[in-house]
Amino acid sequence: MASITYENACCVYPGADTLAVDSLNLDIEDGEFVVLVGPSGSGKSTALRMLAGLEEIDSGTIKIGGRSMVGVAPKDRDIAMVFQNYALYPNKTVGENMGFALKMRGIPVDERKAKVAEAAKLLDLTDYLDRKPAKLSGGQRQRVAMGRAIVREPQVFCMDEPLSNLDAKLRVQTRTQIAALQRRLGTTTVYVTHDQVEAMTMGDRVAVLKFGELQQFASPAELYARPRNAFVAGFIGSPAMNLFDAPVAGGAIQVAGGTVDLTDDDAARLRSSGLDRVTVGIRPESLGLAAGQDGVPAEVAILEDLGSDTYVYATIDDPKVEAAGGGPVTLVARCPRQTVARIGQAIRLRQVEPTVHLFHPQTGERLD
Repeated sequence: MASITYENACCVYPGADTLAVDSLNLDIEDGEFVVLVGPSGSGKSTALRMLAGLEEIDSGTIKIGGRSMVGVAPKDRDIAMVFQNYALYPNKTVGENMGFALKMRGIPVDERKAKVAEAAKLLDLTDYLDRKPAKLSGGQRQRVAMGRAIVREPQVFCMDEPLSNLDAKLRVQTRTQIAALQRRLGTTTVYVTHDQVEAMTMGDRVAVLKFGELQQFASPAELYARPRNAFVAGFIGSPAMNLFDAPVAGGAIQVAGGTVDLTDDDAARLRSSGLDRVTVGIRPESLGLAAGQDGVPAEVAILEDLGSDTYVYATIDDPKVEAAGGGPVTLVARCPRQTVARIGQAIRLRQVEPTVHLFHPQTGERLD
C-alpha cells in the first residue's frame, strides 16, 4: 500500500491541439479509495493510464509511495489493473486466471493456490474455481478480474470503468461489493467512472474532471453541498441541479414575477458581488408544488414516477430568465409519490427550503 501524488502531471496525445490531462494535482492518501469522474473526453482514463504507466507523462510527475514514476516501466510500479472488459483467458479456469500472474512471477504452486483460495473466499468464488469464464455471469467474471488483481497484493489498484458492461441491478450489487472489499483490504485504489452515482457512493473522495482539468477534489458530501463551480453543480446529483441565469434587482433574484428565497449569507454575497445577473442553482429536493397563487407559474412538461417519489419537470415562461448556457428554463421538483399532476397542466413551484447555490454567470465560479 502507498500514497499517490500527481504533481502538475500533463499528457498530450500526438497530433492533438489540447492536453488530454492538464497540470493535474492530486494527493491520494495511503489506503484511500479515490474516484476520477467526468464526462467522455474529460481525461479521467488518461490520468489513470498515466499512473499505471500505459501513457507517458509529458511533464510534471506522478509519485507512488514518494517515488517518482517518470520513466518507470508498468511492470515495476507494483500496480494491479482491472479493466472494463474483464480480459480473462477463455481457455483457463477461474483459478488459473486468478493465479496466472503469480505463475509468471515464478511463485511456487502451493503458495499460488493458497493466495487464489484466499482471494476466492473474499469474492465468493470458491465454488467456481474449476469453471471456465464462459460458464460465468458478467458479475462473476468481473469478480474473477478483481481476484486476479487481489492475489498480486499490489501497492495500488487501478480500476477503469469495471462495471460498464453490467446491467443496472448487477452494477449496484457489484459496486457495493467492490467498496466493501477495498475497505477490508485497505489497498489504495483509483477508480475511473463516468457515472456520478457510482462515484458518490463508492469514493472516500472524488476528483471531478472536465477537458483534462481538475474542477474539484473533495468528499462526496462536500461536492454535493458546496460545488466549486456550475459545472460540478450540474454534474453531481441525480437528477441534476436546476441551473438558470436570472436578473438581480434590488438585491433580489427575479424569476417570473417573484423572487428566489435566499439565506442572509447568500443575500450578502449577492449584494457584495455587484452582479446584475447571476447563475442560480437549486436542487430538485429544494423545490415543490405550491398551493393557490403562491410560487412561480410553470407548465408540466414531463413526469417521472419512481414509486417513492415523483419528479416533475416544468417549464417557466420568463424572457429574462434562461437556462445556464441558453434556452428556455425547465425546473425539476422532487415531489411525494401521491402528487397529482399531468403533462401540460399549469402549476406553481415553490422553494421548500432556501438552500440556493450562486455562481458567476461568466466564469461559473461559486460566489463566496
